[in-house]
Amino acid sequence: MASMMFLNNPFVVVTIVLTVFIVPYTIKMFRKRSSKMTTQKKRYHPIAGTIFDQLMNFSRLHHYMTDLATKYKSYRLLSPFRNELFTTEPANIEYILKTNFANYGKGLYNYTLLKDLLGDGIFTVDGEKWRHQRKIASYEFSTKVLRDFSSSVFRKNAANLAQIISQAATSNYMIDIQDLLLKSTMDSIFEVGFGVKLETLSGSKEEGASFTKAFDDCSALTLWRYVDISWKIKKFFNIGSEAVIRKNLAIIDNFVYKIIHTKTKQRSESRDKALEKKEDILSRFLEVDESDPKFLRDITLSFLLAGKDTTAVALSWFLYMLCKHPHIQEKIAQEVREATNTNDNTSFEDFIVSIDDKALDKMQYLHASLSETLRLYPSVAVDSKICFSDDTLPDGFSVNKGDIISYQIYAMGRMKFLWGDNAEEFRPERWLDDDGVFQHESPFKFTAFQVTLLLYFVMGVEAIIVDIL
Repeated sequence: MASMMFLNNPFVVVTIVLTVFIVPYTIKMFRKRSSKMTTQKKRYHPIAGTIFDQLMNFSRLHHYMTDLATKYKSYRLLSPFRNELFTTEPANIEYILKTNFANYGKGLYNYTLLKDLLGDGIFTVDGEKWRHQRKIASYEFSTKVLRDFSSSVFRKNAANLAQIISQAATSNYMIDIQDLLLKSTMDSIFEVGFGVKLETLSGSKEEGASFTKAFDDCSALTLWRYVDISWKIKKFFNIGSEAVIRKNLAIIDNFVYKIIHTKTKQRSESRDKALEKKEDILSRFLEVDESDPKFLRDITLSFLLAGKDTTAVALSWFLYMLCKHPHIQEKIAQEVREATNTNDNTSFEDFIVSIDDKALDKMQYLHASLSETLRLYPSVAVDSKICFSDDTLPDGFSVNKGDIISYQIYAMGRMKFLWGDNAEEFRPERWLDDDGVFQHESPFKFTAFQVTLLLYFVMGVEAIIVDIL
């Protein structure tokens, strides 16, 4: 019976099959690479296992990868198709993300997996397409109009969320806080992106709820492609998970293209009257003559994907850590009261008015606690790049064209060589100087913001937390 249960695990079955048929090929390729290494006198990172070890440890993957990172700051896992390098070295990360940025990107591999959902959005493309989108996005996100609009949206939805939580606390009934956070951030980021209210938190709009479910399901199944070696076959025959993706994409595209068409029509009709407010991202892109519906669909959905789950997950872990450390919770609450000059009897309406940039700037301990949460529980645990041509990293080891290089954000937060012997402790004070002022870390040591949408986080998370508290 135990052996039958063992074989019922799909990851175990896949691992056994792949081991029987592919490991001989892997050994052959490794011997070939070893011969090439000897000839060219290149140095390569130590081997810590194979991709099949990842499958065997799938249920504890992040902890398994952290264990390897503790033993080797950088290491390789053998694969039958390409080398896979994992690193926690800040110097390596700065090199691939900044110094030699042009040589590392998403590549065709990631583009093929993600293009059905994100198309040619900023998170799937490289080269000129990436530079063009980054240029217009960075300019638009720096405008005061968009910043003010985003702040207003986040704070309004945070107040709605706080009302729901307050009612639950008063009535003493249980709520799923992560579900509420996902709905609240979806409402906020969709309105910032498209200028349309989804109302998923209240559940008052059926069309919005359908879009949200389709988007969530499609996102999850798209990520599943990274471990599903048969996804292309499923897509060709339109079966299984790929059939679900196609169905959800139809819902997503129908909803999004309808909004784009409406916005384009409104802009055309009000061009001379200047009646339309150009506050949301879609309207801002239309304002700079980006009128291709496919381009608008791809880039806006990319920002939606980047901001929604990352923010909600960060908030969920943050609240969890406050529950585990009640003295930190009280310290933050007191800081919020003092910064906003409010008390427990202040109404939500008055409290919202009190939250401005000046008040947020005073919340140094809150900022430190949020950063400490992201250090230990980053919204994205690992981020990867493809090497475009043979190279040598700052640690002196070589990488080959086509290799996947992943920097381990989750593991880095637990590395003693980066954060000291108390690296695994939740300690917001590590971010503050002797005067209690927040101190930034190198973005290549604290890499959480490399893969989260900093704009959304800065404008949204603190407002939501402040309102909840």
